[in-house]
Amino acid sequence: MTQHSPPRRRRALIVDDETSFGISLEADMHALGYEVCDLATNGQQAFLLAMSDQPDVVLMDVCLEGGREGIEVARRLREVCDAAIIFVTGYTDRATIERIHERVPGASVLPKPVYRDRLADAVSVVTQHQH
Repeated sequence: MTQHSPPRRRRALIVDDETSFGISLEADMHALGYEVCDLATNGQQAFLLAMSDQPDVVLMDVCLEGGREGIEVARRLREVCDAAIIFVTGYTDRATIERIHERVPGASVLPKPVYRDRLADAVSVVTQHQH
C-alpha cells in the first residue's frame, strides 16, 4: 500500500501598508484556493513571514513606508524564498514599471484597484513558471 503525502498547502504573502486593502487581497487569495495568507505591512515583517512560511506567491505593493521600497523588498524576498512576485500598485508610470522589470525580472504588475479575475489570471501565470 502506497502512502500519499497530503498535498502541500498553497501559501501567499501579501505586503501592503494599507491594511484594509491587504485584507481584501487576502479574501481574494483564499477564494483562489490559497490556504495560508500572511499579511505584512512593511519589509521587515515580510522577511520574517517569508522565511517561516515560504510562500508560493507574494503580492507586493510598490509604495511601502512612504517610499517605493516595495521593489527592493520584492527583489530580496525572491532571494530568500524564491516565490513568484506580483506587484499590486497604484504606480503604473513607465519609470516605475521599468524599475520593476529591471530589479525583479519576470514579476507581474497589476494596477489597483484589483479585480479577482485579473488577480486569478496573474497568479496562475506566475505560479506556472515556478520551479
